[in-house]
Amino acid sequence: MGHLGDDLGVDTQRHTVAITGASGLIGRALTASLEADGHQVLRLVRAEPTSRGQVRWDPTAGTVDTSRLAGVTAIVHLAGAGVGDHRWTAAYKREILDSRVKGTTAIARAAASLSLRPDVLVTASGVGYYGDTADSLVDESAPRGDAFLAEVVERWEAAAAPARDVGIRVAHARTGIVAAPEGGAFARLLPVVRLGLGGRLGSGRQWWSLISLADEVRALRLLIDDPRAVGPVNLAAVPARLDDIVKALGHEFHRPTPFRVPSFALRLGLGEMASEVLASNRVEPRRLRELGFSFEHADLDAIARYVHR
Repeated sequence: MGHLGDDLGVDTQRHTVAITGASGLIGRALTASLEADGHQVLRLVRAEPTSRGQVRWDPTAGTVDTSRLAGVTAIVHLAGAGVGDHRWTAAYKREILDSRVKGTTAIARAAASLSLRPDVLVTASGVGYYGDTADSLVDESAPRGDAFLAEVVERWEAAAAPARDVGIRVAHARTGIVAAPEGGAFARLLPVVRLGLGGRLGSGRQWWSLISLADEVRALRLLIDDPRAVGPVNLAAVPARLDDIVKALGHEFHRPTPFRVPSFALRLGLGEMASEVLASNRVEPRRLRELGFSFEHADLDAIARYVHR
């Protein structure tokens, strides 16, 4: 698909790709990349469609307008309640879980019901599956962790079973922290660094596994194209300690990073979600490398330059 597939020796074709979450950070970038290479994109939307390129779905009710999905060769399911959008009350934790499980179930059942089924369903997932890895470097063979997000990811991926059961290839994009200047975790971190107010969060020794938005899109396109991409695939280029991430950003933006937010303050401010900020996710992209993928932004300095573009 595009030049990436050619470089990796993958048999590429023109696709019609249905995408949920197409209005989000990753969805917008993926849509733009696909359309720039001449592929057709159908955006699944919850409101009444306003154009031929939109398809109605309701993840809560479990309904999808399958009449509009005829001829779709791939589905990329990115939709879900934002993990960092709200404090983790019991109600919001239920929303995080339900939005993923119900949405994935609806999409997988819709794909399975089509008379002409798509070749592949790529579902969003997360490295939160592994829980707190401490200093251990883990790949896709590692067991599930014990944290809330680990349970969410396990049930999220299992919800794609209706598609797997009828022979549709399913790939789970276990994404790390996406580095982009315009959204996600870095959209909150970068303004603080630019003001010279960056610094240590908690111990600063915790590992974050990063991937640039550009590499995230390239990796998702590989998962669409490559028939060897099955099951969980870690989308994370470089694990780095949070202290080093903040220092690299400060160096790139020519700003000091002298401040420190202690763990107890994070827990007071963020509640249970602070456990994810303070935990380590040190993840290795073993499957991506086996598929021949190479990162454009493969180290911390390259990612810092990318978000400063």
